[in-house]
Amino acid sequence: MASTSGLRERLMEIMPEKQQAIRALNQEHGDKVLGTCTVSQAIGGMRSVKCMLWETSLLDSEEGIKFRGYSIPDLQKVLPVAKDNATPEEIADMEPLPEGLLWLLLTGEVPTEAQVRGLTAELHERATIPKQVEEMMYSLPTDMHPMTQLSIGVLALQQSSKFAKAYSEGINKLQYWDPTLEDCLDLIARLPRIAAIIYRRTFKDGVVPEDDTSLDWSANFCRMLGYDDPAFDELMRMYLTIHSDHEGGNVSAHATRLVGSALSDPYYAFSGGLNGLAGPLHGLANQEVLKWTLEFKEKIESQGKAITPEAVKEEAWNTLNAGKVIPGFGHAVLRQTDPRYTSQREFALKHMPDDPLFHLVSTIFDVMPGVLTEHGKTKNPWPNVDAHSGCLLTHYGFTEYSYYTVLFGVSRGLGVLSQLFWDRALGLPLERPKSVTSDTIREMFEKEDKFTGFTGTSL
Repeated sequence: MASTSGLRERLMEIMPEKQQAIRALNQEHGDKVLGTCTVSQAIGGMRSVKCMLWETSLLDSEEGIKFRGYSIPDLQKVLPVAKDNATPEEIADMEPLPEGLLWLLLTGEVPTEAQVRGLTAELHERATIPKQVEEMMYSLPTDMHPMTQLSIGVLALQQSSKFAKAYSEGINKLQYWDPTLEDCLDLIARLPRIAAIIYRRTFKDGVVPEDDTSLDWSANFCRMLGYDDPAFDELMRMYLTIHSDHEGGNVSAHATRLVGSALSDPYYAFSGGLNGLAGPLHGLANQEVLKWTLEFKEKIESQGKAITPEAVKEEAWNTLNAGKVIPGFGHAVLRQTDPRYTSQREFALKHMPDDPLFHLVSTIFDVMPGVLTEHGKTKNPWPNVDAHSGCLLTHYGFTEYSYYTVLFGVSRGLGVLSQLFWDRALGLPLERPKSVTSDTIREMFEKEDKFTGFTGTSL
């Protein structure tokens, strides 16, 4: 589309020169130290720059995610489960309750069963959605993307923020933590109903059942979505647990922290995080991977071929040679198979070993790392969490993949809101990194090289 002012055309003229200048700057000065990071790190999205305090989880490139020091297999062993009427053998195979993880993220302590039951009851008490918010949610266009609806729903709840009210009344800053905690728990309690309204209106009949206070947070969410399968309850408990937190540098976590650091209340902050989660390089990737996997399956089968390692390998090379990417593989930090992928794979092996889509995902898991390694253009050829979640949901009839990121958002609230509480409890300040221009970087090192005869790196 042409610009009437000529602005678009002028930008198209100058962009190639600017793009080349940034590439040259990175090549010439990339490994030199710019304050507390290198030029390449500043240009490249601050990858691996250790400059953020995040208490609730840590992502190790080799060991994967740990929540307050506990790995996912650890959580499956130590956190309480929904064991009503279950045998000891069944209990050993059950997934942890997300309420237990919430307690752990907030306190750093593994909760007792009684503490988890008490927290479940408290979340039920806090779960009521104001009437005007529910009416507003029902007025949104049903063809609006589910993530847009979720962000709007969270913002609409902001009117009931206890932190905003306390701040306007002049609360002492040493007490900021108290209304922040109230908001965080209220929001976590309300997210399932907001999410269920979106699902039922967009894809079903619009009717959302009332809360069943006899159920845990996950199972009650499943009922509101319209699912009444104990196996699906277990899947959702696992899903909501493993997607909850992934240290502070990812977009949804960092965005929540950044907005919250301005003393914006948890509703504003989490809405910002959700908007980041909606991006295809972050949470939206889960629906993109499932879409790609189904299309990949269709391409193989349209050629009259069965899903075999040979067929998968051939189609993978066709994809790469066409200049396209293989989604669901690689990670910004991890250099091994994502433990969240592994936990989902183990769930599938236990509950749905003969599922055709799982067979494809499993075959891709066996074949793709070798293909990507041979291709040579990825640092990490191993699958991440997004490579598996859609397969599990589809097995239970949850096929509306444009909604999958909403499930991710409900889960991510546990982690980022727990950390936001600690940001206020610890009195952490406004986040305000110093930025520089590319001209400043260039002039800085050109001057240094001229007067010192510098020819190496600053490291």
